[in-house]
Amino acid sequence: MNKGCLYVLITFVVLILAGAGGTLYYLKEKESTGPETFDTKKAEKTDIVLKTVANGSVQPRQEIEIKPQISGIISEIYVQAGDIVEEGDLLAKVKVIPDMVSMSNAENRLERARIALDNADMDYERNKQLLDKGVIAPADFQQFEIARRQANEEFKAAQDNLQIVREGVAKRSGGATLTKVRSTISGMILDVPIKKGNSVIEANNFNDGTTIASVAAMDDLIFLGKLDESEVEKLSPGMELILTIGAIENKTYKAELEYISPKGVEENGAIQFEIKAAVKLDSTDFIRAGYSANADVVLDRRDQVMAVPEAVIQFDEEQNTYVEVSDGNSGWTRKDVELGLSDGIMVEILSGITEEDEIKVWNQPRFE
Repeated sequence: MNKGCLYVLITFVVLILAGAGGTLYYLKEKESTGPETFDTKKAEKTDIVLKTVANGSVQPRQEIEIKPQISGIISEIYVQAGDIVEEGDLLAKVKVIPDMVSMSNAENRLERARIALDNADMDYERNKQLLDKGVIAPADFQQFEIARRQANEEFKAAQDNLQIVREGVAKRSGGATLTKVRSTISGMILDVPIKKGNSVIEANNFNDGTTIASVAAMDDLIFLGKLDESEVEKLSPGMELILTIGAIENKTYKAELEYISPKGVEENGAIQFEIKAAVKLDSTDFIRAGYSANADVVLDRRDQVMAVPEAVIQFDEEQNTYVEVSDGNSGWTRKDVELGLSDGIMVEILSGITEEDEIKVWNQPRFE
């Protein structure tokens, strides 16, 4: 026998011996291993809450943008963000910069009114003398008296118009002025986007106008959120929401669902529906406008019911649900169970087992 064949034969014998040794070791270890056992769980009383989550933010129910009634330049600002104001409080003052075309028209109107008033005065005086002499009847004189009064009112109106164009206020206004910007509601100043010296534009049919300040009632807040179309049909007005605000740790707030949008909007390939809920606040609570928040929408709940972890539930070929219960002698007995509400972790047990049963956690075997 040559050396090559001898090496092959020796290698083959070594492999056979190694395989036989490994087999004997495995059999020995198997004999020394204890019986297969499982962890067990007992049913317990707990609350089961089925909920979904909506993302959104907390906003004031009523936020008003205060705009000037006349164009000009801000000469004074009397408030800043965070101030509390009442309806009618002064926020800012506008200095009028007259428009040359408007001022020219106002001056022309005043001059025409003065001419008309002078003419009416002359007619009045001339016909008054005729009335005193009995030349004309009082009824004929009445038209000249009315014309004089109308011309006088037009003259005063033209004066007021010119003063408003120049200064933003008229003498006969009784203190009312367009140059003083006042709050239209009571609440907190959220933002003052302008500064002293800024030009502002009045609101009209062609322009929204410059915002002087934003005012909101911070004691009446709502949650504005979006919910996926797969969840929206499970909601109804009046349902309770639990708000978690990112900026406020270790505290939740209750809210009541008020509105579900009848129309969805596509966002990132999914249809989202807007929801609104009234936030319930204590007198000591203060939440800033715009805080991001998550709302746990409670779809259904069971309080203090018997429940087990879903991990212990098994299904047969016909999708019947059952658990395996210890028989006290290292064996297991099947018990069919009727399930109720599940939150994805715990599931309600309606019938089939008791709180004393030791239930096998079938996917956690161990060896002793």
